Amino acid sequence: MLITNISEAKAQLSSLIEKVKAGEDVIIGKAGKPVARLVKFEIKEAQRKPGALKGKIEIGEDFDDLPSDIAKAFGMEE
Repeated sequence: MLITNISEAKAQLSSLIEKVKAGEDVIIGKAGKPVARLVKFEIKEAQRKPGALKGKIEIGEDFDDLPSDIAKAFGMEE
């Protein structure tokens, strides 16, 4: 684990990023106290499972029926 201060981190950001990419953690401190940690970002892609909600969702019989107040607002009814 590498420990550095803010001014050094600003001056050496590219090299710190390379160290993080290689798997090393970097701690950035201010006034001798740790305030931030740089760690490698890893994408965790979850497997999608099609049909996971099958049988759990019901669509009402009147789903396609347009309420009269909305039909009037769109000029479809008088």
